[in-house]
Amino acid sequence: MNSLSTTVPSLDVQSRHGNGHQPSRPMRPLSSRLSQRVVAVPPSGIRKYFDIAATMDDVISLGIGEPDFVSPPPILQAGILSLQRGHTAYTSNSGIFELRQAVARNLHQRYGARPYDPEKEVLITVGVSEAMYLAMQAILDPGDEVIVPQPCFVSYTASVILAGGTVVDVPTYARDNFAVTPEAIRAAITPHTKALLIGFPNNPTGAIMDREGMLELARIAEEHDLIVISDEIYDRLVYGDHRHIMFAALPGMAERTIHLGGMSKDYAMTGWRVGYAVGPADLVGAMRKIHQYLIMSAPTVGQEAALAAFNDPATEEYVLQMVESYDRRRRLIVNGLNEIGLDCFEPKGAFYAFPSVARTGLNEHEFCERLLVEEHVAVIPGSAFGRGGEGHVRCAYAASVEHIEKALEGMYRFVQRHK
Repeated sequence: MNSLSTTVPSLDVQSRHGNGHQPSRPMRPLSSRLSQRVVAVPPSGIRKYFDIAATMDDVISLGIGEPDFVSPPPILQAGILSLQRGHTAYTSNSGIFELRQAVARNLHQRYGARPYDPEKEVLITVGVSEAMYLAMQAILDPGDEVIVPQPCFVSYTASVILAGGTVVDVPTYARDNFAVTPEAIRAAITPHTKALLIGFPNNPTGAIMDREGMLELARIAEEHDLIVISDEIYDRLVYGDHRHIMFAALPGMAERTIHLGGMSKDYAMTGWRVGYAVGPADLVGAMRKIHQYLIMSAPTVGQEAALAAFNDPATEEYVLQMVESYDRRRRLIVNGLNEIGLDCFEPKGAFYAFPSVARTGLNEHEFCERLLVEEHVAVIPGSAFGRGGEGHVRCAYAASVEHIEKALEGMYRFVQRHK
């Protein structure tokens, strides 16, 4: 007999467990089987109201933040032509080179951004949501803090948490037209602060930041060596005398800013799923590395359609018509809400109004639930978008004038009963 046989435990499963089956283990609670980062992400505060509305007939929805326009004809034709030519394979991980060139050229010509290198500093993504996720994964380690002014788009907080970072939320308020105040940002900075995440024009408030305010944020970022992630998906949707300011085009900001943009809102291309990230080569390169493993490449047909959006001169006319239409609806809904008694500041960007419901005596959740049940009008509670949204609701005016007017009529009846 081999001398080792007395020291090596038997590998005979049957002799160890009698019946040849593995020993039973006590079931663990479901929560312990999940990543704590996933558990920490709150469920969407928007989905609840969509689910309720889906069970009802004749709901007038001001809840969804999506253009009610079809993509402009030059974009549609480019997509069709892409398919007809059999362009159904992957593109470069970074995206079609000509599209990356067009993105860099557009930002330079429209906002005075420095000439970005399309090879190393531009990445085409599956919408801005992927770009946001990639940015956070690329820059954050456990314990890193990201300052996130709120209310904000619901994925901001989730993207930070899923990357292992810590959200430091800084509320904004109606008294400041929901602009970020430099004092609040400075007060939130700690030795662990790694980045500042901003999004203007803002979802859900429609707020914008003027150049002076942006320059203040730039000074803070430079003083504290912060990375800035600037989500500018609504850059073309601005109204009145406001002109959009690209944060990365401010003095000294190009080397510390990841600019996020896309085609969904400006060009009514939500379903095409094309976004982009632009920034310093090391940051975009890290994002590309994750993108290579996670996605491979953005949809080919969407990229070719996006290229037409930038390059076909006829597209611009359609964009300007959409902006003009949104502006008419903006004035209609803001005036209507104020006349009803729902105080609403003037939003100058995106396609959202963010009125206060304080005069009704209801909180934002009660207001939304009862308005939906009693008048079949769907809006979203402001607190679903974070601190600062309490006592407000989001009304998307990316709906027809007829729908907005009917929604206002229902809200008027509702407010009369509850004031």
